[in-house]
Amino acid sequence: MRFPRSSGILLHPTSLPGRYGIGDLGAEARRFVDFLAAAGQTLWQVLPLGPTGYGESPYQCFSAWAGNPMLISLESLVENFWLDASALQRAPAFSEDRVNFEQLVPWKTAVLQSAAPRGAGFEKFCAANAHWLDDYALFMALKDAHQGVAWTQWEPGTRDRDPKVLAKWREKLAKPVTAQKFLQFAFSEQWRELRDYARARKVQIMGDLPIYVSHDSADVWVNRQYFRLDAQGNPTVVSGVPPDYFSETGQLWGNPIYNWEALAKDGYGWWLDRFRAAFEMVDMIRLDHFRGFEAYWEVPATEPTAVNGRWVKGPGAELFRAAQSKLGELPLVAENLGVITPAVEAIREEFGFPGMAVLQFAFGTDSQAPTFRPHNYPRGVVAYSGTHDCDTTVGWWSSAGRGESTRSDDDIRRERDFAMRYLNTDGTEINWVFIRALLASVADTALFPLQDVLGLGTETRMNQPATVGGNWRWRYRAEALTPAITKRLQELTSLYER
Repeated sequence: MRFPRSSGILLHPTSLPGRYGIGDLGAEARRFVDFLAAAGQTLWQVLPLGPTGYGESPYQCFSAWAGNPMLISLESLVENFWLDASALQRAPAFSEDRVNFEQLVPWKTAVLQSAAPRGAGFEKFCAANAHWLDDYALFMALKDAHQGVAWTQWEPGTRDRDPKVLAKWREKLAKPVTAQKFLQFAFSEQWRELRDYARARKVQIMGDLPIYVSHDSADVWVNRQYFRLDAQGNPTVVSGVPPDYFSETGQLWGNPIYNWEALAKDGYGWWLDRFRAAFEMVDMIRLDHFRGFEAYWEVPATEPTAVNGRWVKGPGAELFRAAQSKLGELPLVAENLGVITPAVEAIREEFGFPGMAVLQFAFGTDSQAPTFRPHNYPRGVVAYSGTHDCDTTVGWWSSAGRGESTRSDDDIRRERDFAMRYLNTDGTEINWVFIRALLASVADTALFPLQDVLGLGTETRMNQPATVGGNWRWRYRAEALTPAITKRLQELTSLYER
């Protein structure tokens, strides 16, 4: 499909300011929407919004349907009389600049456990979402009852979902199960209010749908038939990508691989439900690792790295034909980065999904680099200065990507020289040079991480691929969104008719 000429900002809600250790869906989220509108931006791109597990990565969630309770605004709960204000009086002193998950999660979890709904809306929500909510709430309550260990380490009857065993657990864990359902209700209500607020200001939200789900999730525990697992529920093969720009040994993600034959036999119903739920939450979706639908990198579960994997054919266009026939036009952006083949592009073009171009990658020798240069953009592309996996533009320029292990000092010098000649710059305010180049391009959509708008360095990077720990923590301060920045972005956006 064709997107209108527009621009926007990539910012995960965890990076919003706020008093309680992490960005949330409350007042600061609405202030950010106000900033977008004042700056002429009509898109807000977020990362996956699910409850995070391993490494606090939004790409490793306990559910593909649920929302992250850490994003719930405590102040909004108080305003709705769902939480007593006294629960916030002894809040720890949190960092304003980074999320300290080790400090945050135990404290906020305890506070949320003291909250409770009032009114009829909760019961209505539970009934409407029972198809996923019942299993998810039980899964999370069971994880707590088993001290957080993965579901494959539970006793066999629970692990294998014996109906009699689960019936006993539902009775025993009735209170924590209800508490988990309430958190999803609170998240849903706050997200709906925020989305309505954005729509009223003509700001659309772009979500992010990971191709894979976490092995330690309600999705896999409930739907083992749709994944390549052994008799105990452990993956036999896992996901990743071969050696690339970010890592000489590839990226070993570790997610279980789909049993695409079983999914196809069921008409891809599980995937159609997932698409449908995502489109109910957001206006459009960036479909992560799009090339994995044509062919995916499969690694034996016993391998320590992603090097010894192989390409295996995926469902291809058949999945998207099924989705289109049931859901209509699909407002999807295909994340077509990495090892992209003509077969991958043929699927994207068949459905008119815009691809991606990343300006930071435009000046190297990678085979995709020429397509990332603005003079080669088609109109139907989403152009980024960088993504959540990249260094910030200022950080990239300062070290020219020196932190990426696959690039030599000579590569770095060549890229910087090429960028200076191509962009006609000496590197002064390189973030604004990038922003202007993308806004001026013919690309229908231009997006920038907020770090690039603010001109921030490597210390504010959101994620370093192929690393564990220290990621997903950056937050900005409310005073960073100055009138001068707002005016500058608005004037450039207006100048290039976005």
